[in-house]
Amino acid sequence: MENRRSLNRIMFVCHGNICRSTMAEFVMKDLANRAGRAADFVIASSATSTEEIGNDTHPGTKRVLAKHGVAVTPRGAVQLRASDYDAYDLFIGMDAANIRNMRRMLKGDPENKVHKLLEFAEGSDADSAADVADPWYTGDFETTYADVLRGCEALLAWLR
Repeated sequence: MENRRSLNRIMFVCHGNICRSTMAEFVMKDLANRAGRAADFVIASSATSTEEIGNDTHPGTKRVLAKHGVAVTPRGAVQLRASDYDAYDLFIGMDAANIRNMRRMLKGDPENKVHKLLEFAEGSDADSAADVADPWYTGDFETTYADVLRGCEALLAWLR
């Protein structure tokens, strides 16, 4: 994967936009802020489905982020749109299903903007990198947080 240092507009994406992608959004904002680089980024998140549109961040995500000192602001889940492709430099999905749906919703990926979060930590590509487990199903927000933190730290390092 080639490092493109000029990237700064990041959209994190998961199925519902209330657990993993919001966790990644808030973790990445926190990391950028702690690194003195908050002004260098536009960081957002969205969903591939319509199931949670308008709903705030999942309480389990809020709890684990508060436990780790990561600020959370009220928000409503939104869905990824094809027009987002021109507005963002990177689209970071949490699992293989997200990647497939993102590519379909974005009408392809001609500029290679779609990546899986853990490919930055593992050095593999979006099709072979590990998935971030969905705490909606597992109930394990702590493991999800550990994966998100590892992926976001690696992404921030990659963007230096």
